[in-house]
Amino acid sequence: MSAEKQEYHRASNAVVFGGIITYAAGLLLIMAYISPYWIQSYQETFSSFKHMGLWEYCFHEFRFPYFQFDKLFDGCHQIYSDEVYVIRKWLLPGWLMSVQAFATLAVMLSFFGQVVIAMILIRWPLHFVLHYEWLLSCIAFVCDAASGALLFLAVAIFGGQCWRRDWLMYPNFNHLSWSYGLAVISFMLHCVGAFFMYLDARMGYQLRKESRNLVMQMQSNPQSHHGSQRSGYI
Repeated sequence: MSAEKQEYHRASNAVVFGGIITYAAGLLLIMAYISPYWIQSYQETFSSFKHMGLWEYCFHEFRFPYFQFDKLFDGCHQIYSDEVYVIRKWLLPGWLMSVQAFATLAVMLSFFGQVVIAMILIRWPLHFVLHYEWLLSCIAFVCDAASGALLFLAVAIFGGQCWRRDWLMYPNFNHLSWSYGLAVISFMLHCVGAFFMYLDARMGYQLRKESRNLVMQMQSNPQSHHGSQRSGYI
C-alpha cells in the first residue's frame, strides 16, 4: 500500500514556497480587512476622530459641523450602522467605496487561490490534480496576481486620498496606521506568491508539452525501438 502511494510525484518546491507565502499574505489581508486602523489621529492632538478602517469609524465626542442638530458621535460604529446614518455620505465617499470593493475582491480571489494551492499540495482529488496540475497552478497564479493588483489599487487610492480636507477634518492630525501597513505587506507577498506559482505553471506546461510530443512520436512510429539500430536513428 505504501508503494502505491509513492507512485505519483509530489508538489514542487515552487508550489510549497508559493503556498506558504500566499497563506501568509491571506492572513495579513484578513487582518487588514477587518481591523479599524487604516488611519488614526496622533494621541497628543486630542482629536475627536480616533481611528478608522474599511468598515468602522471610532470617535470621541465628535460633532459634525454640517449636521443641523447638536449630536455627539462617540465610540466605534460600523459604517452601515444606524448610528452614523446621518453622516454616512461624508464618511463613505466614492473613492473609499472603490477601496472597499478592491479589497473585497482581493480577499475573495486570495481565498480561492489558497483553496487551489491546497488541492495541489494534498493531491486531492488525485486523478484530477495529476492530469491538470499545470492548469491549477495557472489558476493560483492568476488569483495571486489579481489579488496583488487589486490590493495595489486599494492602498494607492487610500494613501493618495486620505489627506483630502473634504473628508476627515484636520488631516494633518492623522497618520497611516498598522492596518494599512498590513495591506501593503500583503500586496507585496501576493506578488511574490504569484511569481512562484508562475514558475510552477510554466514548468508544468513544458513537461506536459514534452510528454505529449513523446506520446505522439511513439504513436506515429510504434516499431521505432525495434529498428533503431538498422535505421541509424537514436
